[in-house]
Amino acid sequence: MPDNDSQLDALLSPAGELFGSEGRSVHLTSADVRVSAVIPARNEARNLAYVFGRLPADLHQLILVDGHSTDDTIAQARRLRPDVEIVAQRGRGKGDALSEGFAACTGDVIAMLDADGSTDPREIPRFVAALCAGADFVKGSRYAQGGGSSDLTPPRRFGNALLCWLVNTLYGTSYTDLCYGYNAFWRRCLPYIRLDVPGFEVETLINVRIARAGLVVHEVPSFERPRLEGTSNLKAVRDGLLILRTIGLERLRISQRHALRRHRDTHLAALSTLLRGTRFG
Repeated sequence: MPDNDSQLDALLSPAGELFGSEGRSVHLTSADVRVSAVIPARNEARNLAYVFGRLPADLHQLILVDGHSTDDTIAQARRLRPDVEIVAQRGRGKGDALSEGFAACTGDVIAMLDADGSTDPREIPRFVAALCAGADFVKGSRYAQGGGSSDLTPPRRFGNALLCWLVNTLYGTSYTDLCYGYNAFWRRCLPYIRLDVPGFEVETLINVRIARAGLVVHEVPSFERPRLEGTSNLKAVRDGLLILRTIGLERLRISQRHALRRHRDTHLAALSTLLRGTRFG
């Protein structure tokens, strides 16, 4: 746990003030908190040196979920970090990769970040600090004070704002950044997440299910950078529509469950009345 408010304030300060010089090692806020980092990767061999080199020095577990890479992603990961745990993805898509990675975690905290260099591993202590301060789930936000992005195009910015407004309206949340996949959470939250979507819509699904569970969510500033090397699998229009569909389906599932619960309660009440009448009539 943070020793005092000033330590927490320092860890939650804007990104440029937290880490000092480029490449400087960072450490987690508490030796008592074991952090597992889950990194889905597909053909990211050229980016791993940058990403792995910025991970906290006292990380408990590093899991790389390889999504059928055709380059030397796996070999490069093992060269850079002999302690890395490679999970060979059986299915396809980011949601599927995260599901398999989460299942392999043994830490108290799970941090999910990208292999392309867009999310900064040196921000992990900031997420851990917020968890230790009382959050169940911590979201990185490019729109929180101190956050930002050098990779957000106008269509992505508009789509994110629209989808964020929709989720906030439907679920009473106050998210500022819905479509950003840099998050950390206590491993005990996994039963509430129950990943069952394969693609990039997984990030929105996680946010919705965490909100529905009534868990404590904190946002911390995060800065997104452009992918270092290679081509992104993200397609703004296609994935935006998938996210919209996911929001709609999740809302429909909730309505159906509420209807079934009311139906069950009505029948139980009727049965109870019938039994009382049979016994005492």
